[in-house]
Order: sequence, then C-alpha cells, then structure tokens
Amino acid sequence: MSTTAISDRFTTLPDEPALQATVVALEEHGFSVEVVDDLDAARQAVLARIPDGSSVMTNSSVTLDQTGIADAINDGGGRWESARNKMFALDFATQAQQMKAIGGQPDYALGSAHAITADGTLVIASASGSQLASYAWGAAKVIFVVSAQKLVPTLAAAHERIYQHSLPLEDARAQAAYGQHSQVGKILEIHQELPGRTTSSSSASRSGSNQSSQPNLPAAPGGLHP
Repeated sequence: MSTTAISDRFTTLPDEPALQATVVALEEHGFSVEVVDDLDAARQAVLARIPDGSSVMTNSSVTLDQTGIADAINDGGGRWESARNKMFALDFATQAQQMKAIGGQPDYALGSAHAITADGTLVIASASGSQLASYAWGAAKVIFVVSAQKLVPTLAAAHERIYQHSLPLEDARAQAAYGQHSQVGKILEIHQELPGRTTSSSSASRSGSNQSSQPNLPAAPGGLHP
C-alpha cells in the first residue's frame, strides 16, 4: 500500500452517522463527549471545563499546540497552575521521581489519543509511557482533544493507525528535533472509564495541518517525555 493510500485511509473524516455512533459508544463506556466544529471551539470548550487554580498537565501533543490550549495553560498568567512548568523547573538527573509525581497526579491531565474505535475505546501510544499513568489513574480529571479523523472501526485498525501513520510522522519529527528515532514503547487502551472523570473533546473537522495526526511518541532527551 502506498504512503498516500495509508495517509488517506487514516486522515479521512467519518460521515455523520459514524461520528454520532462513536459518540454514543464512548458515552456508554463512561466517557463524556463534546463534539465541536473547529480548533478554536475545541480550545474554548476545554478551557471552560477547568476551574481556576487547578493544577494542569499539558502532555506533549501537536493538537494541544495547534489549538492554543498548551499556551493558554502554560503561559496563562497564573489562572491555572502549570504542572508542566513546575515539573521542568526540576533536574531530571536528581529529581526524576518528584517530576513523575507532579506530571502524573495533576488535577487535570490534557492530551490527545491516537485513535478512537467505533465501539468506544481510546488508544494512546507512547515511547516512554510518561503520560500514560495520569491518563489511566493518576489525574483527577482527564481531557482528550481528538480530531474526528482519528476514528477507526476496530482495535486492530487503531494499532495499524499508530504504526503505519502516526509513528512515521513522529519519527521524522523526532529526528529533526532530537536527532534520534522514535518508537512505540507502550500502548494504553481505555475501554471503560469512571463516569465524569474523562472527557473527549472531538473536532468534527480536520485541523489546518495534517501534522495534527502526529503521536506523542518521541523519546525526548533525558528520557522523560511528558
């Protein structure tokens, strides 16, 4: 299969019935879902859900960058407590455990998923796994910002999307940014959630750049990639 065919397969937007069926499936599995029209609406919807003063961890995500959510949290003038800023003020060589505690147990963990299956499973890949603990258990609340182009029919298709589409994009980015290759070290599948804990804010349109499909996969210098 050609690179173009793979890209088209994993970046095509679903039709409205498929989108709505996935929303129902997510809600049946304990997720709260909000479908918005574009990136600006996604940013407004996410920020409106976070009370002032909350500690917020923005896990590395092109989607969070493109929507302006990461900047709003980390450069927000003190409206929220940036767990990311607090974490990276420490020295990984001597304070790694403190960094993990800060990044892994915020009031709110923000990020994206690499795929959502039609039956309501969120799938997230990582090189180091540093963000996965907060998603699975550590954070009090979790908000995922996910483009509708990441909807896939099955769990097998979700894994194909990670390895055939997301990883090659991230590997190229990691080489340019860090001079090293990326990898899929760990994959988290969230099949069921405690009601009210995790929200998926899904954009019904494709974001302005195809890079929105990049995963959170690079093994960053220092070994910790939140």
